[in-house]
Amino acid sequence: MAEPETEAAADAPLYLRVAAALREDLAHRRISPGSRLPSERSLSMRYHVNRQTVRSALQLLRDERLVVTDRRGTFAAAGAGGEPAAPALTARRPSFPGGPRAAEALVRATLTWEPPPTPLTARLQLAPGEPTLVHRHVVLGPHGSALQRAVSWFSRPALTEIPQLARYRRGRDCWQQPDLRLLYHWMHQAGLRITHRESVGVPPGPATTTAGGAARLLVHRVVSDQHGHALEITDIDFSAQSAAWTYEFSA
Repeated sequence: MAEPETEAAADAPLYLRVAAALREDLAHRRISPGSRLPSERSLSMRYHVNRQTVRSALQLLRDERLVVTDRRGTFAAAGAGGEPAAPALTARRPSFPGGPRAAEALVRATLTWEPPPTPLTARLQLAPGEPTLVHRHVVLGPHGSALQRAVSWFSRPALTEIPQLARYRRGRDCWQQPDLRLLYHWMHQAGLRITHRESVGVPPGPATTTAGGAARLLVHRVVSDQHGHALEITDIDFSAQSAAWTYEFSA
């Protein structure tokens, strides 16, 4: 099995380096499709990392559909070595706006530090008027028109528990093109067991279509931890003609 690449950036998260090494093994069939991966303990010893780092790496590979886990262990997926994968029985897990499938050239994102709307204050465990981290994200079409707009507010527990978010407290108040694509992996890495809850609807009033006539849909997402505390609340407005929304639900 390949070792993590030694030329990787020194500040690259360890779990990404472990995932890259395993991904390389899967691509080159050093782990053949359908075979069982070494145990978490064996992988932690091999890569000289703790077991939580291994769990985060395996979770990333599960999200990429390269491995599957059941009560017997973790196995290489049927298509991990280049063979066609069997059709998925469930849709993809919701990704944070600007996630790995977004086209970088067509994305505009910013981070600001400001109070959330009053109705969200208590849910985010903030005092009235207290600012928090706010992420705004726009997906643009070929001619510059907005296909999708999203705004996310982060709670006090999220900024406390997730080091990668907490670092945005420092320095400038506004960040252009922030990279939050690994947000849900950061949550997992922090030991948070998260639940996604999405509500889908149409905007009230006459503005139910875009200028081009496509239907508009609104998605309200709440991501909570194992204690029921909200970590992130996101509102997404998109054109149903130019975008799709898929879900994966786990028991």
